[in-house]
Amino acid sequence: MNPLRSVTLDELDTRGELAELSSAEARALVDTDLVEARPEGDGLWRLLPRGRVGAVRVDDFQVEVTPKDKVGLAHLLFLLGYASDPGFRAEDVAGQRDAELWPAMAYSLAQAVDRALARGVVQGYRTTEDALKTIRGRVRFGDQIRARPGMLVPIEVTFDEFTVDTAENRILRAALRLMLSVPRLGGGVRRRLLHLDSRLEGVEILPSGAPIPAWASSRLNERYQPALRIAEIVLRNGAAKPGDNGLQVASFVVTMWKVFEDFVTVALTEALASLPGRTQAQLPAYLAGPGDWRRGTVPMNVDVVHLKPDGSPAVVFDAKYKVASATGQYANADHYQMLAYCTALNVPRAWLIYAGGGEFARVRRIKNTTVEVVECPLNLAANPAAILERMSAIAGLSAGPVLTDASVEDVGVTVGGDVVGV
Repeated sequence: MNPLRSVTLDELDTRGELAELSSAEARALVDTDLVEARPEGDGLWRLLPRGRVGAVRVDDFQVEVTPKDKVGLAHLLFLLGYASDPGFRAEDVAGQRDAELWPAMAYSLAQAVDRALARGVVQGYRTTEDALKTIRGRVRFGDQIRARPGMLVPIEVTFDEFTVDTAENRILRAALRLMLSVPRLGGGVRRRLLHLDSRLEGVEILPSGAPIPAWASSRLNERYQPALRIAEIVLRNGAAKPGDNGLQVASFVVTMWKVFEDFVTVALTEALASLPGRTQAQLPAYLAGPGDWRRGTVPMNVDVVHLKPDGSPAVVFDAKYKVASATGQYANADHYQMLAYCTALNVPRAWLIYAGGGEFARVRRIKNTTVEVVECPLNLAANPAAILERMSAIAGLSAGPVLTDASVEDVGVTVGGDVVGV
């Protein structure tokens, strides 16, 4: 077996890396949307990021695109998991910060499923509709008449069956099967995945690309929930399928701006839940035309808005996964956008939450207006608990003064300076 060849790129890399690939391998890589492959001649291809992060394996070749600011695998999985379910915790991810994506993800999945099945496979009742020779459960007379008028058998019935073939177990087995399809996965973790798959014997294997079965949190599946969250991340963002010329292709690809936006939206909603009013994502509003912000002629969707109990907007948030300039400045267009939001919604303050390092937020007061735009960095490479603490602090500093009629200075904000405590 040939050794694994690999290339690692930063998502902001504009020069790329050269790799020796066949045309079929290059096509397989491009089809995953992770990288662009430009022919350089003599079998060499220049690989460049395409605005996404993740990892792709094509037989014995791997390319990995890592997020900016050294956001490791565990952090990436935490952001994905929390955005889907605020019950997700960083300790649910066993992968190491600097580990390669595929081995660490396989290890995280194996650890989580192993813990879920430690006290046995959870069974449950599943409602089944079938045509049988004998009566079982309830006869569906309407279906029987429509399908077989005048016939006594088979009989259309509906019954509840106590089985291991539940939605939860289908999700776990589908994720295990997808991970087992990854080429060149280490022997130790592969054997562990195979063992766990065998423990789910009798559970239906979902076809590739099938929708993820719906499940609801309950006391019975409580010990399954960390594993289910990781399994859903694998299934939503991963794929494994044969490529041209018999190639084995496995991919895990995410769009970081969408991951960041979803995480900020959920984290803000959770952090603002204790304040009066409610938080709404993608609030439909209008910039121009007669009437208030609810009607008009220039539609827009605002990332996150906290609304007062009377339904009027209190504060605006917008998540930006982008890079500051060499001088630490962000795009002017972002401030124009926030001014438009504040003017249309008649709110005094908008928060631009950027993905990046930095300890302090900067407040900019727009000339000849009462509008303030707060530039607030969020360090995604920080400890997940610290990230959530910072989101809570942002929530308190942003909506708290507006909803309690406190002044900006009361919460530690100095106009033109820094936001203390964020």
